[in-house]
Amino acid sequence: MSVIDAGVEKVLEFNLYNPKFDYTPIPRVTIDGKRFYATPDGNKLPSVTTILDRTKSEESKAALHNWRRAVGAERAQAITTEAANRGTRMHTYLEKYIREGAIPARGSNPFSWPSHIMAEEVVNKGLKNVSEFWGIEVPLYFPGVYAGTTDGAGIHLNEESILDYKQTNKPKKREWIDDYFVQLCALQKLITKFTALESKKALF
Repeated sequence: MSVIDAGVEKVLEFNLYNPKFDYTPIPRVTIDGKRFYATPDGNKLPSVTTILDRTKSEESKAALHNWRRAVGAERAQAITTEAANRGTRMHTYLEKYIREGAIPARGSNPFSWPSHIMAEEVVNKGLKNVSEFWGIEVPLYFPGVYAGTTDGAGIHLNEESILDYKQTNKPKKREWIDDYFVQLCALQKLITKFTALESKKALF
């Protein structure tokens, strides 16, 4: 697959989106500020990220607390909110890439520019090797245990895979991202056990 620079857009040679399976949406609910999923069996199951947050090491909790104290509560909240917004914008660009065959122009809003740069980075270093996407925002759950959503599912370098798009302001050290591996392993277990997709790989 080649990506052609067409000035204001990255234009693909063909549409990559082929929803092969019926991934039924699962409503999300917030309980005590944490994400849960209201599953069809009537349960409200914690998300993978909720479980990871609640099982953080004391060292990780202390580091977060110290950072918030150093920058101040108001500034910390502003940084957290903007990071979430930046991630949402990046995901929107990537969904456009998958559904419509192009990453839209970054526009005049400077707040969107970092998200646009990160979306192009995700495409150039990962998604350009995905030949077919079978799902976007794929909801999954293990009855009575936990639930989650993987950003994408499809064929990466000829292997059935699940995908998760991470945004960051700067490269992270390997020892900082243990949660990424745990999250993807948990989601890969779900998609392999409870769907027709036999995922051999998880990428972020």
